[in-house]
Amino acid sequence: MSDVLDAFWAAIAEQLQELRTAKNADDVLRILATGHGPDRGFFAGSGGDETVSDALHTAGWELVWAESSIYYTMRAPDGSMITYIESDIYRGDRHGNSPYQTDRPAN
Repeated sequence: MSDVLDAFWAAIAEQLQELRTAKNADDVLRILATGHGPDRGFFAGSGGDETVSDALHTAGWELVWAESSIYYTMRAPDGSMITYIESDIYRGDRHGNSPYQTDRPAN
C-alpha cells in the first residue's frame, strides 16, 4: 500500500512542479487534465503540503477573487484565468458559479 501512496504523491509533486511554470489557463488545464473536456481539470493533492494557488503564485499568477482557500479565481501572466472550486479547476472566471466561460476580470 505504501508503494501506491508513494506513487500518488510523486505524481502530485510532478503536477505541482509543472504548475510552478504554468503561463496560462491552457497550461493548467493540460497539467490537471481529467478527460472531461478541455475546460476542466482536477487536483487530487488537495490534502498535501502545497496548493495549486501556491504553485501558480510561483509562476507569476495573481489572485483576483476568493471566497475561501477552496474557492477562488486566479489570473495568469497572459491574462487568462482559472477558477478553483474544491479541487475542480475551470477555465475562466467562474466565481458565483457562472455557467459561462469568460476571461474577464472578476468584480
